[in-house]
Amino acid sequence: MNKYELMFIVESDVAEDKREALINKFKDYVESHKGNIEGIEKIGMKKLAYPINFKNEGFYVIFNMNMEPSEVDAMSKLMNITDGICRHMFVRK
Repeated sequence: MNKYELMFIVESDVAEDKREALINKFKDYVESHKGNIEGIEKIGMKKLAYPINFKNEGFYVIFNMNMEPSEVDAMSKLMNITDGICRHMFVRK
């Protein structure tokens, strides 16, 4: 297993309960695929450097986790098709 940092941005117009559901969805995904979460940091609403899908703000979340490399690709594909996520990035530590 490798250590990763996942940063993703939830769109600003997503309701707070839906945002928490998205965070829990990805947390559960990591744990159900033999990974573990070392920490979740909810940074909050921040202004984006440039507009993404005509939006200027987003809610930033960072996961520190351990996960198999093959599962990272699958999770990335899931995040690409999930409504409410405008960007995500995995970084191997």
